[in-house]
Amino acid sequence: MIDAARKLLRGWLLRQLGEEQNAWLDAQIAALNEDPSDATLGIALGMIPRRLGKADLALTDADRASAGEALEGWDPRGWSVTDAARILLLSGLPGTEKPFAQRFRPLCQTADVAELIALYRGLPLYPDPAALEPQVGEGLRSNMRAVFEAIAHHNPYPRTHFDTHRWNHMVLKALFIGSPLAPIQGLDERANPELARIMCDFAHERWAAGRPVPFEIWRCVGPFAEGPAIEDLARVLSSGEALERRAAALALSACPDRKAAQLLSAVPALAGDISRNRLTWATLG
Repeated sequence: MIDAARKLLRGWLLRQLGEEQNAWLDAQIAALNEDPSDATLGIALGMIPRRLGKADLALTDADRASAGEALEGWDPRGWSVTDAARILLLSGLPGTEKPFAQRFRPLCQTADVAELIALYRGLPLYPDPAALEPQVGEGLRSNMRAVFEAIAHHNPYPRTHFDTHRWNHMVLKALFIGSPLAPIQGLDERANPELARIMCDFAHERWAAGRPVPFEIWRCVGPFAEGPAIEDLARVLSSGEALERRAAALALSACPDRKAAQLLSAVPALAGDISRNRLTWATLG
């Protein structure tokens, strides 16, 4: 799977870069195959922006579809040529006595923001991804939204490798820094009762402070709503803004409690839109 993903990545770069740029990139790959030392890697990674430029990686819909077929969940939207080349080199780095995770950590510790974004975007393509989890956890604590989103958005790594505690922390952190939840892969799949409780607590804190509550939190609550959580959804359904009311209706539609069905019956227009798939989390976002 990784080999297929790397083949696609090289093909996209080959298509977009000029002849001289492609020759330089091939020379760096060959140099790393001959000498995969930290020094050789560092020089190559540092030179990439100057030699290849920082243009957006040009991808078609077919390219993005091929990415997902090569590696489940892989979504390179928003990558630059520099990101792609750096990830290509790292993902193909020959094995040495030092495990990849031990080489990855110091790269993250000395990287600038642009380098960190590339390092974390490449997580799905690296060897022994589970061993990278402690460093990825460090990345989640970053105050830089772009670095956080390189891990959290359009990236299958958290869904596959985070335990429940780390997952819940990531979702809550997204809310605190104003980052949307919709681009998080596996948001519905990884929903859990503890996260639902955390989201309700978050809503009450915001209400008490007179601050708005992001509509997306109810997506994490619906499947596990009961008792006070259903009361919270009823409150939003009756007094929220239009967007909030639609989110509450969607959350209630995912709730198995009979009280949820009763509340939905009181808003037949929204219930009808949900049943006909006119209102979904995708259309709402």
